[in-house]
Amino acid sequence: MIPVLEYLPPTGEDSFFAQAFDDPYFATPWHYHPEFELVLITQSQGKRFIGNTVSEFRDEDLTFMGPNLPHLYKNPASYYENNPACRARSIVIHFSEKSLGQDLLRLPEAKNIRNLFGLSTRGMDITGVTKKEVTRKMHELLEVTGMERLLRLLDILHRLASSKDYSFISDPGIIGHNSLDAERLNKVFQYTFQNYEREIRLEEVAALVYMTRTSFCRFFQERTKKTFFSFLNNMRLNQACQLLIDTDKSIADITYSCGFNNLSNFNRQFKARFCQSPRAYRQVYSKMISD
Repeated sequence: MIPVLEYLPPTGEDSFFAQAFDDPYFATPWHYHPEFELVLITQSQGKRFIGNTVSEFRDEDLTFMGPNLPHLYKNPASYYENNPACRARSIVIHFSEKSLGQDLLRLPEAKNIRNLFGLSTRGMDITGVTKKEVTRKMHELLEVTGMERLLRLLDILHRLASSKDYSFISDPGIIGHNSLDAERLNKVFQYTFQNYEREIRLEEVAALVYMTRTSFCRFFQERTKKTFFSFLNNMRLNQACQLLIDTDKSIADITYSCGFNNLSNFNRQFKARFCQSPRAYRQVYSKMISD
């Protein structure tokens, strides 16, 4: 699949793009664009690839991404089987600095928004009270037009810029490339997503993109700031988290279904990343749900 430079044009009456989407699944491939993007998942779930990080997404997730940060939202297989219960619903806002007026960001009052734009280059998960407020404001923005819509966007940016309710998603310095590099990374991401539950050898992944093992290792780490196996383990651990929360499967079953070859290795890697054992992780979430 060839990567695309996505462009969502605003209407003739707007300086930025804002729209609610309702589709069977998220179809946009690994892509990037020069605009800022605010994404609210209103109904959907799956895995997202943002910069050099893979993680889960689900209903009510709110993400703010800076220009040229590559990303992909991927639904589970059930979404591609014409299942009417599976929908990919979202609200997406695309805008550039020009959307806000040539000189607005130079004003002293815009200092916090300038800082926000700098932070967004890593991608930001918006949480807490801020997420609730911005979610409401995004729905309201869709109901208005003209100057009122632009003022709603400024209001959202002001709220984000004054909040500490966020966490970074990707490492710094990850930017998109509309080139052979992006096509290769897209192939690797798709293949890994489809085969993470089994052993994946470097040779087979390198062959996908017509590279030697050594060349592929260097290529992948230069482009993502991670080794391939670090990326693969991250994906497996994220899948294990979802199974611990959403199913009653034993930890041993989860271990092998996520591609780990033994229980002790899985426990060690899980604890290293999440600072608690898989059993404790499940207990914490079970208590949160019951409460």
